[in-house]
Amino acid sequence: MCAKATMEEFEALLNESLEIDTPQEGSVVKGKVIAIEAGQAIIDVGYKMEGRVDLKEFADPGEAPKIAVGDEVEVFLDRVENVRGEAVISREKARREEAWDRLEEAYAKEDRVEGAIFGRVKGGFTVDLGGAVAFLPGSQVDVRPVRDAGPLMGLKQPFQILKMDRRRGNIVVSRRAILEESRAEQRAEVIANLTEGQEVEGVVKNITEYGAFVDLGGVDGLLHVTDMAWRRVNHPSEILAIGETVKVQVVKINKETHRISLGMKQLQSDPWDAVESKFPLESVHTGRVTNITDYGAFVELEPGVEGLVHVSEMSWTKKNVHPGKIVSTSQEVEVMVLEIDTAKRRVSLGLKQTMRNPWEVFAETHPVGTVIEGEVKNITEFGLFVGLDNDIDGMVHLSDLSWDQRGEDAIQSFRKGDMVKAAVTEVDTDKERISLSVKALDADTFSDAVDGVKRGTIITVTVTAIEDGGIEVEYNGMKSFIRRSDLARDRADQRPERFGVGDKVDVRVTAVDSKTRKLGVSIKAREIAEEKDAVEQYGSSDSGASLGDILGAALKGDQ
Repeated sequence: MCAKATMEEFEALLNESLEIDTPQEGSVVKGKVIAIEAGQAIIDVGYKMEGRVDLKEFADPGEAPKIAVGDEVEVFLDRVENVRGEAVISREKARREEAWDRLEEAYAKEDRVEGAIFGRVKGGFTVDLGGAVAFLPGSQVDVRPVRDAGPLMGLKQPFQILKMDRRRGNIVVSRRAILEESRAEQRAEVIANLTEGQEVEGVVKNITEYGAFVDLGGVDGLLHVTDMAWRRVNHPSEILAIGETVKVQVVKINKETHRISLGMKQLQSDPWDAVESKFPLESVHTGRVTNITDYGAFVELEPGVEGLVHVSEMSWTKKNVHPGKIVSTSQEVEVMVLEIDTAKRRVSLGLKQTMRNPWEVFAETHPVGTVIEGEVKNITEFGLFVGLDNDIDGMVHLSDLSWDQRGEDAIQSFRKGDMVKAAVTEVDTDKERISLSVKALDADTFSDAVDGVKRGTIITVTVTAIEDGGIEVEYNGMKSFIRRSDLARDRADQRPERFGVGDKVDVRVTAVDSKTRKLGVSIKAREIAEEKDAVEQYGSSDSGASLGDILGAALKGDQ
């Protein structure tokens, strides 16, 4: 009984010994380097088993193998024996198994892991994490796009595991997450030491259309284009260059977003503090045109002080043209200060005020009656516009074109571009209006003809034509027409045929119309007036004398 028990115990101990001494295939075992030859390490893994491993499996990427005889190493046992009677072992697989265990633990704890970038693949890079190979996407290399990753290759550095799947053998890591975290810590530390209003030095890192980013020693601040200088800055590159060291003031710090606003102009005196004393009202200064808009042009009086010349203050004569046709950018111009609003930081300027009002100049040099000559610039339904000195126009109204023709008819003989002479009849400087007259250059034949003639005057006319409706007569070259009803007081004598061309006839003036240039005359009116005078002089019809007796007495009196 005791012998049997002893035998069973021996078998159990033997089996246990065999289980202990014989490694299990597919597991990681410990071995000892017993020799190095032909680029391989010969390793004793126990139970009189030896295997070979290429030396390169003991080297980190870009480094020499770290292995020597006598070293104890862990290897992965693929098979207990191959055709040569050797164990099939792998240091690389052992490192991978070990690495996966370590990486899974780090992933669960969100710890950083150390690795080295050793290769480039589509979309990113490969990273050795101490035995396990991970994928580093291109977007996760740095906080900004990296043009050349050469300097990063082979360097041991920390990474953050973003995703891993042991079954598929996939690991995705990020270098950017580490940098951002480090950057955030550094940023918080730098920001904690900054105060609003503080003057600091920084290096220009990047320039955009709206400003520049300045590195303040681990944290970037935005220097907006409007805070670079008191003067207008069209683009930051006008005054800054990448890599340049600049002095700036901390204008604002947002503790929540860690955004820092910087300013350069705040370190200089505000030119607006002395605007009113340096640029008094109605003073004239030379400035430079900095910007042109539809409504006017901005003129820089000095760095940081700009004024607006409104389109209405640009020219005395060019009323409806774009400012860009009057001035050009960078042009130096003389302007007058019209208004200053320091609260709104606005200066209103005038360009035309630096030149004399051309209408006032014209009034001084061309008194009423002066004869001018100019080109017909435009023809309208109410007259001609004639170009004069200093880009101003004068107008000849229809009524001032001719003494003898209707204005509508007279204007037909003029064409745009014709040179005409005219006399100045009025200059209104307030309304910027100059009235001209073409007909004033000639004598007024009507006025000369009727000089001294008034309504009621008896004049002698000459018959020039006989018509059914009356007769045409002439007086000093002026034609008039006497209607049939005005040829005599008595109806029986109202016959045109009783007159002949060339007859001299006394008539009474019934109208002198200078506007229509017409002289109204009547034989009938003359006879009635003569009868009335006779009655008043020789008696009335109530005295018993007949009208014939009165007229007879009047005729005798005339003799």
